[in-house]
Amino acid sequence: MPYIKLSTNVPIADKPKLLRQLSQVAAKETSKPESYVMIELSESVSMLFGGKDSPLAYLECKSIGLTEKQAKALSASLCTLIHEELQISTDRMYIEFSNAPAAFWGYNGSTFG
Repeated sequence: MPYIKLSTNVPIADKPKLLRQLSQVAAKETSKPESYVMIELSESVSMLFGGKDSPLAYLECKSIGLTEKQAKALSASLCTLIHEELQISTDRMYIEFSNAPAAFWGYNGSTFG
């Protein structure tokens, strides 16, 4: 049930590699099976941060039962990964975290709640 969406204004050279890396980070930091992780990438999007279009990233991270401790760990891991893979400065990223109630997360014709 962890979902990460990465939007960036830079092109992503190796999308399959980055998808796998994001999936592994999400599973590790949320202690959820990777079989439930979903990742979405949007590259070369028209974006500004602080009035500038230099490289930037916006991430959405949603999961059932996401804790503040997990959000902090995810923030550190995701910022490091995006910086290493896309050379985006960590002060040019925002990450929005959402803790989704199990009853409001649909899967396989039902919900987790």
